[in-house]
Amino acid sequence: MKINLKIWPFLYNKYFVVTAAFLVYVLIFDSNNLATQLRLRRDLQKLQAEKQFYLDEIRKDKAAVEVLMTDERNLERFAREKYLMKRDDEDVYLIIRKKKEEKD
Repeated sequence: MKINLKIWPFLYNKYFVVTAAFLVYVLIFDSNNLATQLRLRRDLQKLQAEKQFYLDEIRKDKAAVEVLMTDERNLERFAREKYLMKRDDEDVYLIIRKKKEEKD
C-alpha cells in the first residue's frame, strides 16, 4: 500500500501527465512515430548496401572495359564468349546443362 501512495501523487503532477501524453502522441500517433522511423532506418540500410554493391560492380566493369580496350585478343575472347561470335571458317556448339532437380 505504501508503494501505491507514493505513485499516485506522482501521477497527479500536471507536468508528468502532459509529458507522458506528449510522449505517447509522439511515439504512437504522430506521422513520424517510432515504427515508421524504424522502418525507414531499415530501408536506408538496405539502400546503402545496394548502393555499395552497385559501386563495386561499376568499379569491376570499368576495370573490365580497360582490359578489353587495351588488348585486341581480350576483346575477341570477350566477344566470342559472351556474344557467341565466330569466325567464318568455324562452327560453334553451345552445350547447356540442366540442373538436377532435388528430390524431396
